[in-house]
Amino acid sequence: MSSKSIDTGAEAGVEQSGAFRRFLDVVERLGNLLPHPITLFAIFCAGVILLSGIASFFGLSVGDPRSLDPVTQLPTEQITVFSLLSAEGLRMIVSNMVTNFTGFAPLGTVLVALLGVGVAERAGLISAALRGLVMGASPRLVTFIVVFAGIISNTASELGYVVLVPLAAMMFHSLGRHPLAGLAAAFAGVSGGYSANLLLGTVDPLLSGITETAAHIIDPTYTVGPEANWFFMIVSTFVVSGLAMFVTEKIVEPRLGKYDVSEAAEDVEHDEMAALSESEKRGLKAAGLTILGLSVLLALSVVPEWGPLRHPETGLVAGSPFLRGIVVFIFFFFAIPGMIYGRIVGTIKNDRDVIDAMSHSMSTMGMYIVLVFFASQFVAYFSWTNLGAITAVGGASFLNSIGLDGPLLFICFIMVCAFINLMVGSASAQWAVTAPIFVPMLMLVGYAPETIQAAYRIGDSVTNIITPMMSYFGLILAVATRYKKNLGIGTLVATMLPYSLVLFVGWTLLFVIYVFVLGLPVGPGSPTYYTL
Repeated sequence: MSSKSIDTGAEAGVEQSGAFRRFLDVVERLGNLLPHPITLFAIFCAGVILLSGIASFFGLSVGDPRSLDPVTQLPTEQITVFSLLSAEGLRMIVSNMVTNFTGFAPLGTVLVALLGVGVAERAGLISAALRGLVMGASPRLVTFIVVFAGIISNTASELGYVVLVPLAAMMFHSLGRHPLAGLAAAFAGVSGGYSANLLLGTVDPLLSGITETAAHIIDPTYTVGPEANWFFMIVSTFVVSGLAMFVTEKIVEPRLGKYDVSEAAEDVEHDEMAALSESEKRGLKAAGLTILGLSVLLALSVVPEWGPLRHPETGLVAGSPFLRGIVVFIFFFFAIPGMIYGRIVGTIKNDRDVIDAMSHSMSTMGMYIVLVFFASQFVAYFSWTNLGAITAVGGASFLNSIGLDGPLLFICFIMVCAFINLMVGSASAQWAVTAPIFVPMLMLVGYAPETIQAAYRIGDSVTNIITPMMSYFGLILAVATRYKKNLGIGTLVATMLPYSLVLFVGWTLLFVIYVFVLGLPVGPGSPTYYTL
């Protein structure tokens, strides 16, 4: 390649970087206006209390769509605002503050699942499995495998950011490819494909618990299990991997050009990836056989008609202890293989090591537990005051009046979630704020909470990779500057924006085809539509 072509490409890159930097500046300014998510929920709690008093004073109400007259099709009852500024409201706040927190659906399920994941992570099972998957890939499939491994790594929260992203950059460099292309591909899988996975992880019970609580505004008996989006997310795993591979090889890597090692901030000539040791290979084989054995036992308890984990009355899988206890199986499917792997490689020698692993995983959840305390109060207040129901009815009436329905409705919904995600990087924080509004609203339009949650997960994922509000954005930037010392935030965003755009279009199109064209359920027993 001539020096002239390199200079031209560099100039174009500078111009693009400048445009992306201006875009990012706007995002940063908007994001910096927001306080910490925990403070945000505390403010929301105070705001709901104050707003309920004002709305109640002015007699705000709407017709209850659940009480339609069969002849006139008009509501026979009204939904009115309950004021938390009243004496009764104060009694409710004081009496229920503890139970709001301890009874918040996602809290217990996430902590139980994380106990198992913590054992597998601390034992080194997940890290070794990722290294083996990436390093064992053929050169032709390496990009696909890097993205795929990034998506799978989401079962162990931050492990993909800490282990896989640097590993992918090193791997691409060792293959004579641009290390930033490897970094971008892994980042796209870990963060851009955040909600997709072949396995159920900690994010599934987290989101389903919030969705179920929001659905109770319309239907107090509605349940949403962690497996609610499993089928769609399995399909999404392969589609997102293919899309990110296409962007890496056809857009990002050609734009980066040939890597010049003189741009590195330190010596990267002798980057080497640690190969799996013999004990790690034996541990992985033993863990794999353990998972296979557990799967056979689980299948025997569910597949046969006499299976003890089927519904005791109907004999069906729907509503069975198997689906209701899916978090328990997440715990065992990570903890037991993790202990066996750790025993073989020497990372887990006795019961104390297992306890330490679980304790360590719980110690990382301090911020989340504090956030849940305030989020649970906000969700409860929003439900008690009926502000959620009134907002949902008003929003549903507006959507009906403008005729927005079907695929177009969900495309707009995904777009809104993607925009909010630029400023509120936490999946749980964003959904805890928006679910009490969007879930009841779209339920009244006729869609099931499971379908609504699946659409949310797309919007929550695709813009993770272009916002500095994402908690690991700084870490990714630090890894990138190791290979290009003058790389700035604008350059990183310019590199990742093609992924964000392609994933938004491709993943949304998949959702439309999957749900509206093929009419497939997004999860086991998950309905697409909801009827009052």
